[in-house]
Amino acid sequence: MALISTSPSSLSSSSSSSAAIPRRSFITFKNHDNKVRMNKTMIRGSSSSDSSRALSNGSSVLFRAAKHTVDTYITSGMVVGLGSGQASAMAIEYMGRQLRAGALKDVIGIPTSVASANEAAVAGIPLDQYQDTSQIDFAFDDADIIEEGTLVAVIGRQQPKGDESIIQEKSVLNAADKLVFMVSENQYKGVLDGSVPVLVQPVNWMETAEEIDDLFIGDAEVWRRASIGLAGPLGGDFPLVTKEGHHVLDIIFTSPIPSLAKVAESLGKLDGVVDHGVVSKFPLVSLFLGILILLLFHVTPTSESAFVAPTSE
Repeated sequence: MALISTSPSSLSSSSSSSAAIPRRSFITFKNHDNKVRMNKTMIRGSSSSDSSRALSNGSSVLFRAAKHTVDTYITSGMVVGLGSGQASAMAIEYMGRQLRAGALKDVIGIPTSVASANEAAVAGIPLDQYQDTSQIDFAFDDADIIEEGTLVAVIGRQQPKGDESIIQEKSVLNAADKLVFMVSENQYKGVLDGSVPVLVQPVNWMETAEEIDDLFIGDAEVWRRASIGLAGPLGGDFPLVTKEGHHVLDIIFTSPIPSLAKVAESLGKLDGVVDHGVVSKFPLVSLFLGILILLLFHVTPTSESAFVAPTSE
């Protein structure tokens, strides 16, 4: 399946690339006063060989999605949150090229991780550190999974190093006026599985782990993440310690995750929990060549009920 990003204003410009593709479906997400909306466009390839070529050329697809994100949403003078992951790394590298070519000017990057800071330094992007008062115009990031319908995301499933921080990553994302997630189509699911990372205080962490286990008893296992060696419920002799000094517990769901929002709400009520990998901003979706580009507008929590179920047009 080949996918292409589009919006009402860009349909005419994309017509040449999709002329041979016979079927197209649109799904719109919008709030109750229609101030925010974006179309999700799915274009199905005309032959199975097209899909095979797309699957065998994953890096090219990722780069095209990263390029599309930078070209579409980043303009000169912006402060940009720089995400972590394969697609984000490609977007950072392309941003650097655009700056060197003069297509972008006066852009400042705020990294979400040590890795993205290093990638930005190599790319020649001027950097600033995140602070509580940071004004971030736009941010992009990878996500581990996106919940279809609610569009709540999970980050932090794969962060093996103690110098990375879910707290820093979420802080940058939440501070951004607009946010894009770039994920593959198979990471956008109605039925969720896998794990949710949780940051906990190191003191009495086992008590916190037991409380989390009680929340999801029969549906999940709780393991402390190890820094080296095999993973296990206790994290071995060398548990992962984040740069803020927290331990990471992975809630490994053995049954489908019923609701990421409810998981986040339940975790937020436990004293020993510092933060978790659930990101609950509200995305509006476009699709680009096998990569979902999820554009999130900064809205207040009171707007949660404003979003309606997808409707076909």
